[in-house]
Amino acid sequence: MLRMTVNTEEYIQIGDDIRIVFLGGSRNHTKVMLDIPKEVNVVRSRALEKRAETDEEKEKIARYHAAPELEEKYRRKKVVVNDGVKAASR
Repeated sequence: MLRMTVNTEEYIQIGDDIRIVFLGGSRNHTKVMLDIPKEVNVVRSRALEKRAETDEEKEKIARYHAAPELEEKYRRKKVVVNDGVKAASR
């Protein structure tokens, strides 16, 4: 599985005819726009879970989880404001 970080309004191109545009969001939600052919079936995981009738069907559904918080050495330093001047360090 490929994992990547994208900025708002960047997109991922899959093949010649599928594009996923990241529109932003909040801490728990991400808004995306899917530019795909009408023939491609797209379904949310929540809908798949609701349709699953047996425990076996529910177990077959892939589940993904957010990564745990990064160690301090990998985090960006917070912006410090002194006398109205912003300064950030990495």
